[in-house]
Amino acid sequence: MINFEIEKKILNNAFCLVGGIDEAGRGPLAGPVVAACVTITKNFNYENPYIKQITDSKKLTKKNREKLFEIIHDEFQEIGIGICDCKTIDQINILQATFLAMKKAIGMLKQKPDYVLIDGNFIIPNYSLKQEAITKGDSKAISIAAASIIAKVTRDRLMLEAHEKYPQYNFDKHKGYGTKLHIEKLKKYGPCPIHRLTFRPVTSLSIVKK
Repeated sequence: MINFEIEKKILNNAFCLVGGIDEAGRGPLAGPVVAACVTITKNFNYENPYIKQITDSKKLTKKNREKLFEIIHDEFQEIGIGICDCKTIDQINILQATFLAMKKAIGMLKQKPDYVLIDGNFIIPNYSLKQEAITKGDSKAISIAAASIIAKVTRDRLMLEAHEKYPQYNFDKHKGYGTKLHIEKLKKYGPCPIHRLTFRPVTSLSIVKK
């Protein structure tokens, strides 16, 4: 079970607002990368039984992610979401686009955190906020786990919208990841406007469908 200890230690050490950050969509061949920042204060009610169900989004069913998505909106201090589309990803590369999405997520908050916890091995470069990168943070820190759910659900919903526009690719099933089905559709139809043209094997399919 993920606990509140990492955030509590920071909040007991002269910091007032901690933000947990995670992203969804670094690996897919299509669609945006989405980052979320979820903030938390010392008064956070960790004893809420629903809060204790929060964990890494990849470990949850779609139904549970959707349920916890609403609970996180109700129980956490504030939520910011940042999105970088495929064109930006192709222009500046996926790592830099991920950092940019994280900055956008923080920028969407009315109150900026004074300490941020980031899932993974890297902090946001050239950024003035106090930061800490936590490997597998979405399985260790409640704020990062909550951010992972917000980012995942948000991105999945965007890919369902993409499916409505480009149904031939079945984005509703694979969400842009390089599954066997997706590769088959790519070979048949070529890339569409939300495919990442710098990603293999998309890069070898040069005709972009309108």
